[in-house]
Amino acid sequence: MVVLDEAPDGVVTLRFGPPDAPDDEVDYFRALDRIAQWPVPFALITVFAARGKLSPEADRNQALWFKATRARLNETCRALAIVRPGDPARSAQVFGKLWSFPVAVFEDEAEAQAFLAPHVPGRQA
Repeated sequence: MVVLDEAPDGVVTLRFGPPDAPDDEVDYFRALDRIAQWPVPFALITVFAARGKLSPEADRNQALWFKATRARLNETCRALAIVRPGDPARSAQVFGKLWSFPVAVFEDEAEAQAFLAPHVPGRQA
């Protein structure tokens, strides 16, 4: 299941996890497209519950999305916290190279929220 939410302070949350649904990959890319078009500055948290990898085609499409939206996200996204069980160090290496804004990977959502806090547009003085 893929869910995209926005909090009033400017935190956008993308959740991708159980229960798995047949259209998860399609919904994931719809959510990514919405994120790429976000009209105001935001901080992003992505929560990937334990699940299998994307299909090879979806993995390629995700790489193309990263490339196509890099400039736009560098303008609008203030920080990205990724919650990904398993191998956060490897994920941090990969995702940290994609954008100019701060990116960190965590196994725990509370830690991810703490990292994001100083970057949230609605919380800044």
